[in-house]
Amino acid sequence: MITAQDIALGRAVPSRMPAVPAAALSERLLLMVLYITVLASSVAFIEPSPHDAMMGVLALACLIAGLRFERHVALLFLLLLAWNIGGLLSLFNVPGQEQTVQFGFTSLYLALAAVLFAGLFAHNTMARIVAVRSAYVLTATVISLAGIAGYFSLFPHAHDLFATNDRALGAFKDPNVFGPFLIWPALVVLERMLARRARLGDVLIVGILLFSLLLSFSRGAWFHFAVSCVIMIGLAFLTAETDRKRIRIFAMSSIGIAAVAAFFVILLSFDSIASMFQERAQLIQSYDVGSGGRFVLQEQALTALLSFPNGMGPFGFSNAHGGTQQHNVYLQAFLVYGWAGGIAYITLLAATLSTALRTVFVRTPWQPYLICAVAAFIGEMLEGFVIDTDHWRHFFLLLGMIWGLAAATMHYRRGRHDPLPAGRLSHVGA
Repeated sequence: MITAQDIALGRAVPSRMPAVPAAALSERLLLMVLYITVLASSVAFIEPSPHDAMMGVLALACLIAGLRFERHVALLFLLLLAWNIGGLLSLFNVPGQEQTVQFGFTSLYLALAAVLFAGLFAHNTMARIVAVRSAYVLTATVISLAGIAGYFSLFPHAHDLFATNDRALGAFKDPNVFGPFLIWPALVVLERMLARRARLGDVLIVGILLFSLLLSFSRGAWFHFAVSCVIMIGLAFLTAETDRKRIRIFAMSSIGIAAVAAFFVILLSFDSIASMFQERAQLIQSYDVGSGGRFVLQEQALTALLSFPNGMGPFGFSNAHGGTQQHNVYLQAFLVYGWAGGIAYITLLAATLSTALRTVFVRTPWQPYLICAVAAFIGEMLEGFVIDTDHWRHFFLLLGMIWGLAAATMHYRRGRHDPLPAGRLSHVGA
């Protein structure tokens, strides 16, 4: 939730930084719309989703608040534009299909959403990132409770609504998207527990999020969380202001790993969870091998992309292979968006990583949020080798968050050339 300390942090930002007065009606309206937009992001079982409708309202609120285009995110805009131009050109390979046109415009909409989020976080940063954190943690917790209720059929029709095929999926259509959606809010709460203080409420929230993540039975999401958690802990350790804080992070991480292991053992005592975990934890599944398996399809996709420099268009590869997908976002980038779009997508990820690593070590009030965004983003990049992530809404939120917070950091660094004194930010993110 938004605390008094968070509000105080927003006031602590140097006066030389561009800032919007907290009392401005337009800024209050923007924060309210931003909060509701993120709150609606967990409802994704219908298209268009409530989040999509709220993005239009958010864009209008940004215009009213006088949001400016941030030059530090110009490269983000240009790479997303190049990626989408490739995708729109590939539509000529699949003419007259409403589904493919919708796919192309969805890609364009998500790219614009990323640029919008980047512009938002570049100014009045603490107030806006705290609003996003509060809404994201709340909606992820609520939807996790729904997934848990569905898995255990805690009320009539709960299983059909929130855990089809015996896998928690909340209000998503796919548990493989639901699981990764929970990772950034889980990291934010975990980072606060490791670096500052562990409150009972935080322990309950993390327990709910991780329990639901487990019940999604998504191997990619499990791997994603493990990688992102290690990166988050490593960055928090490296950026800690004092040795005492590093000792705390190490000690709390050790305690946390032991607690998660014990919690995991208890959960596996339930036969339904143990049997599903045993099935899903196998490295190779039946759908990975064979003539129509994931690995063979990826080999065929690699051959196909070499033959179609302009791409095959949305669903082109799937239609040519009996409706099956290659489940690799990097192959998808070339198959759907063509060679130009694929190169733009790879360059976009590389530029995002470079921007993140140049700014994540700068001590700012929002550094913990940037650390968690970078950690979640890297995990999602790696998960992209086994699933298509190019239309995940939270991926573009993370993308915009990294570029926006990086732009804010550049402003902050220009405004203050002297390093912040040790202990100045000990309460950030509390």
